[in-house]
Amino acid sequence: MRRPLQVYLDEADLDRLEAWARERGLTKSRAIRLAVRTLTRGAAEDPVLELSGMFDGLPPDVSEHFDRYLSQTYVAEHGPTYRTRRTSTKSRLRR
Repeated sequence: MRRPLQVYLDEADLDRLEAWARERGLTKSRAIRLAVRTLTRGAAEDPVLELSGMFDGLPPDVSEHFDRYLSQTYVAEHGPTYRTRRTSTKSRLRR
């Protein structure tokens, strides 16, 4: 059962809420419900937060420089190269 809640926001907060909701195609009510659920959800309910502190020995600034550390450790495997098929306007005659 849903119950109404009245909230007073100053103009700046209301403008930010409206812009945020509009960018995502949400109503203001839906955006507020999502924010409340996100802020009140415990770590056990969020798989990403559950991983927090799971790995020992990481650099203390890994969250700030994640991309740098990832590029130093990740090695991409290159798949086979495929030749592109030529498309021509004329058909070729083989003799």
